Amino acid sequence: MLCTMKLKFTKMHGLGNDFVVLDAINQAVNLTNEQMRFIADRHFGVGCDQILLVEKTARDGVDFRYRIFNADGGEVEQCGNGARCFARFVLDNKLTNKKCITVETNSGIIILEAVNGKWVRVNMGIPIFHPKEIPIATEEKSDRYLLNVDNQDVEFGAVSIGNPHAVTLVTDVQTAPVNQLGSLLESHPFFPQKANIGFLQIESRTKAKLRVFERGVGETLACGTGACAAMVIGSLWGEFDDSIILTLPGGDLQIEWKGEGEPVYLSGPADFVFTGEIDI
Repeated sequence: MLCTMKLKFTKMHGLGNDFVVLDAINQAVNLTNEQMRFIADRHFGVGCDQILLVEKTARDGVDFRYRIFNADGGEVEQCGNGARCFARFVLDNKLTNKKCITVETNSGIIILEAVNGKWVRVNMGIPIFHPKEIPIATEEKSDRYLLNVDNQDVEFGAVSIGNPHAVTLVTDVQTAPVNQLGSLLESHPFFPQKANIGFLQIESRTKAKLRVFERGVGETLACGTGACAAMVIGSLWGEFDDSIILTLPGGDLQIEWKGEGEPVYLSGPADFVFTGEIDI
């Protein structure tokens, strides 16, 4: 006899970067990679870029544990758009009444602040540039790296915003080879844990456009950590002031960063789509 279990879920999105959020506090959630892929499948499951788990934490002074799984079933360290959805989920479902929420992730502690309406501001922590900690396959730290990919030299900056990112400048995000070059760079040996690849078009010191090829997912409509990485790399290259509006295919995010040793802040909307129950 085939045994199934039913899971209650909430579908949410941050600028079109969409998530299935599972409350693992009030229901048992123990999913295999195959089950994660089924939930994320847009034809046979619910459909999403990532699955977010809301869990209890054993750490003192921390409110929740936040876990993220990509559409391929692999667990990842961080997701900025998901973090904003996480904050709205726990507030709207009355799992907390705090407006400033401290959350444990696989990359450390982040702080989520409900600003107004559906907007949430996230302290994403201090960007990491040391090659071994990003990680990238070099011993020497640099503001710019160069790889020959598909018979072309690609210059980029690398940083960890809780997960590995590479950011390269383009003249026009609309014509940038996001899927072709993104897939080649994502799995390049230079990135031993793969990487998210950002394609950044600078418009002014306070405005820019971005497309991101996310590891394990492909291009998404928005990537919060990718937006933070773009701000950080652009700032290192002397292109930005300490607050910018970054336009992604799904909409605008505000990113703030005052320089090395300082945390990067991500602000943007988080929206509910629908709730439901699925047989696993």
